[in-house]
Formats: sequence, C-alpha cells, structure tokens
Amino acid sequence: MSRNHHVLRLVLSCCKITAQVTSRSNSSIITMASSSEQEFVVLYPSNLNRFPRSQTFWDAKVASRVGEKLALRLQDIGVTSVEIDLRKELSRLVHHRIRVLPLFDSIQAYPPRG
Repeated sequence: MSRNHHVLRLVLSCCKITAQVTSRSNSSIITMASSSEQEFVVLYPSNLNRFPRSQTFWDAKVASRVGEKLALRLQDIGVTSVEIDLRKELSRLVHHRIRVLPLFDSIQAYPPRG
C-alpha cells in the first residue's frame, strides 16, 4: 500500500474551525473549508446570544458541515483519500476531540453512497 499524498490538518480556536488538506511533498494547501465562510458567519450573532453563554462559536454540527464542504471540494478536484495525523488528533483536549469527530465522519461519508 502506498503512502497517502495528502494530509488533513485542523486549526481550532474558540472562534472557528478550519480544515486544510495539504500536499505531503511541499505542504501547500490543496483545498480547505472553514467555519469563517459566509454560510457560518450569519450564525455568529445567535451563538453570541445563546444561553448559557459560550465562548465557542462552533460546535459538532458546524464541524460536520465544514467536513461536508471539504469532502465536496476534495471530490471536485479528484482527491479520493487523505491521511489524518491520529497522534495529533488524540493529543487534543477531550472537548475538542468530541466536537471534531463529526467532521471526520462527514469527510468519510463522501462521496455519498447511493
């Protein structure tokens, strides 16, 4: 089995989640999706006003949608598989790991199986 040529990297903050697929050979970004895209920005005011208050603007649902967008973009450019740095993902805080799992699930689910 040959090694994968693309790596999925996540950048997490309290304000956004960004998923980037980079080339293993030169670390250039092939495609990406982020919760800072227009579709998600309109949700920020509702997140600010929810009760109980939270400092986080994204959740598992947003992570899942970011994963779907990334999967579609990967499909559009013909990338069929990406590698995930499991050691890095397992080193994240538990509450971050729980919220990013749907992102991985939604990427794995594409292309949709008919």
